Amino acid sequence: MTDLSIGELSRRVEVKVPTIRYYEQIGLLPSPPRTEGRQRRYGPDDVARLSFIRHARDLGFEVEAIRELLSLSARPDEPCEAADRIVLRHLESVERRIERLTLLRAELRHMLDDCSHGPVRECRIIQVLADHDQCRHEHGRVT
Repeated sequence: MTDLSIGELSRRVEVKVPTIRYYEQIGLLPSPPRTEGRQRRYGPDDVARLSFIRHARDLGFEVEAIRELLSLSARPDEPCEAADRIVLRHLESVERRIERLTLLRAELRHMLDDCSHGPVRECRIIQVLADHDQCRHEHGRVT
């Protein structure tokens, strides 16, 4: 496993080849050695690092937070307060999104409940979408 192609790395970690190239481009993955034919070659450390990145992305961490966490993981004897702060920031962001999505769900339910299922000219859904002031909640943009 010390001489994986980019395709094999992609299959093992279940990350698309263009994504691996992107992570190399932005510095999350180090540039790998290449064969004489210019093919990338990866080893166990690359598999572990890409797995870390994939898991962090699956949990919704932004690239910069992952970069910070990778930097911290390279210093295993240091206290983990910095990692705690990164996760706390992310958790707060997730909780804000959940609040906005909860309001959005309620608004969509109200739109459906208020719909009389008659002709479109009387459709409550169309009316509410056309006039934000008719919304029952301030739901804002969901990001």
